[in-house]
Amino acid sequence: MSPQNSKKNLTNWDLVSVNPNDKNWDWKDLFCYWGVNIQSVIGFSLITSLYLIYNLNTFVVFIGTIFGALLVYFFSNWIGKPSQKYGLPFVVLLRSSLGIRGAKYFGLIRFFVGVFLFGIQTYYLSKALSYLIRICIFSVEPALLDQNIFLIFFLGMNLIDWVAISITIIIQGFLFSAGMKLNRKIIIYSAMATYFGMLFFFLSVLLNDVKFSSKAFIDILDLSNFFDKNNFAPLITVTSTMFAYFSIIILSFGDFSRYVKNENQLKKGNLSLILNILIFSFFGLFIVTGMDALFKQDPENLSRILTNPTDIIGKINNLFLVILALIFIIIASASTNLIANFIPSQYTLINFLPFSLSIKSAGFIISIIGFIVGIFWLTYLSQVGVLSFIDTFGAFFGPLFGVMITDFYFLKKGVLNNKDIYSLEKSGSYYYSGGWQIKTTYSIILGFIFSASTIWNINLMFLQPFSWIIGAFIASFTYYLLAKK
Repeated sequence: MSPQNSKKNLTNWDLVSVNPNDKNWDWKDLFCYWGVNIQSVIGFSLITSLYLIYNLNTFVVFIGTIFGALLVYFFSNWIGKPSQKYGLPFVVLLRSSLGIRGAKYFGLIRFFVGVFLFGIQTYYLSKALSYLIRICIFSVEPALLDQNIFLIFFLGMNLIDWVAISITIIIQGFLFSAGMKLNRKIIIYSAMATYFGMLFFFLSVLLNDVKFSSKAFIDILDLSNFFDKNNFAPLITVTSTMFAYFSIIILSFGDFSRYVKNENQLKKGNLSLILNILIFSFFGLFIVTGMDALFKQDPENLSRILTNPTDIIGKINNLFLVILALIFIIIASASTNLIANFIPSQYTLINFLPFSLSIKSAGFIISIIGFIVGIFWLTYLSQVGVLSFIDTFGAFFGPLFGVMITDFYFLKKGVLNNKDIYSLEKSGSYYYSGGWQIKTTYSIILGFIFSASTIWNINLMFLQPFSWIIGAFIASFTYYLLAKK
């Protein structure tokens, strides 16, 4: 009897525990994984902005980013270990603490956030491709871009934009749905390619005017007054901001840690996040400050320095550099879209319909929804409070993390029944009450209320950077008390 057709189990070939022989990821794979997570346009802008905003002491930002990375390191180790040990993706592991039906419906929250962000990221990715297409057309025949066919707008996009977003969604859908073997190669090659590209631009900026660009970089490396008491609040802000950037992907880290050889490789690989941040910060900071110096902007006014890669590209006169930069942006953004949005959405969707869906069919559905989100993004969706939408759904992530950690480490003592976790039998260990673990459900809802309050209650908004951790702690503590009764 095929696992996908069985009515007595929830086994799906794409959700099944990883064969020990297929656990071939080591710390180098995780180095690339964390590299890809930060190598997006958003990541570039965030890192460089943290160093430049408000003339903040650079060393304060440096320490803050390291503290934030250390938090991600510890949380990723905790959530990654059970998946590594048992070879389970995040949403299957979720069954042990929420029940087989509870995991199905709560897992959809990760799907909604993931597929929505996938569509938005696809839109911005397509804009880079659109820019590249325009350059190619212009180099062949500049007058073509003035033709009416290229000037017709529908939903805020012209023909080139429509071609670009269609190509983007099709390529992503086919490549990303090919399975983890190809996805692993995409992660490795894109991480290395992006760092090569940043090294190339670093050298291009440096060699253009060594003295001028180096001085601009050195001028912002202000290590003075680090121990000033006024730096404490900015230090906490930077730490929480860095953690918040990675908070969405922490929850579903098990989708990738399940392929890691052993716990030692897991910890070494997660520690490489710090190395990635150091490398990325150095290149990013030097590029934006050096380019600013070459653009002859006001070096005293850091708020005017461009931190968005697309804005920087718009000021480059060298056609070769522009094309190269766009290619690297496309590679980096696509790979980030893969691991942060597409793969987690695939697994959660398959878990909802394990008898009907596979990696390919789930990928097809995600691509369609992502395409719809992308084409409506500029005209409608960007105007309806998207950040509040994402933050509200994301308020569930901390509580989900909290109950999973409490359940695995403190209640089940690190032991799971790999057979029952795929079983629909009422006698199964994770069937609980009609497929729901009521105690964790109550705990998650309570954690969500507190976490969401930091988003919607104006008096609590000062706690918003810590909403994930607050929700995780409250849900964890509540569940532990309820479970011990």
